[in-house]
Amino acid sequence: MDHFIQDANFFPGIQRPDEDDRKPQTEPGFHVTPDRRDWFRHVLARTEAAGLTAFAGDGEATVQYLTKRQGGRHFTGFAHAATGSVQDAREKLLGIQFVGTDHVFRLNRTRVEAFSGVAEDLFRHLEEGRVEQYRREVYALRNAWPVDTWDSRWRGPVSMNPDGSVLAMRVLAS
Repeated sequence: MDHFIQDANFFPGIQRPDEDDRKPQTEPGFHVTPDRRDWFRHVLARTEAAGLTAFAGDGEATVQYLTKRQGGRHFTGFAHAATGSVQDAREKLLGIQFVGTDHVFRLNRTRVEAFSGVAEDLFRHLEEGRVEQYRREVYALRNAWPVDTWDSRWRGPVSMNPDGSVLAMRVLAS
């Protein structure tokens, strides 16, 4: 999972087994055949890693996981604050250190802050291209994540996911 995946172009269509001596028509859809399972598993793992690094606001970490066809070019070059997020925030939520990005906005005239990120130790694996290490550790932690949905220090709701990501919101003083 740690090495780059090449683009592949598989034509759509599900080929049903032959009936008698005639080959049935191809059905619409996609079929992951046994010879493509490893490639597909690799693509899914790296796409998940890209989603987490993008959620935490790190375009440089994200681009290493995407092929050109998946949009890898979108995360290269200059990122303007109005068009993308930048991994520039650290928060301790539910006793866990997270890295990510935050945004302040108004919701019905009320100022609200939203923080999105990934547990810092897990994020460092993804940032450095260690998808296998990330997967081993997040699997080992699957039953250890906090179940609380409110952090009194943060003063707001916190949503913790099994993949090590978090989304937290709080009302800010006007």
